[in-house]
Amino acid sequence: MDQHILTPQDKDPKLWSIAKKRAGFKRDLAIYFAINVFLWLVWLLSGAKTNNNGIPWPVWSTVGWGIGMVFYYLSAFRYPEENRAEKEYEKLKKKQQ
Repeated sequence: MDQHILTPQDKDPKLWSIAKKRAGFKRDLAIYFAINVFLWLVWLLSGAKTNNNGIPWPVWSTVGWGIGMVFYYLSAFRYPEENRAEKEYEKLKKKQQ
């Protein structure tokens, strides 16, 4: 996807890309919490049934989706793709000299 087409003219393309990813993460985090609260309420109101191991069924969606959200957070806030590309570029530049 060509992000330069979607970037407003007065904005830095790199910063705009990072800002969009972070805003997307915040939106998805709110959806994650809303859906999981709903699932836990359904579980609670339906008699709090568990599987054979005594684990509530909403745990699986909460944990599975939560792992995905952790990776999303890391890519948006801790290790943005732009930083990785710049670091790799600097490594290659040093090797060439």
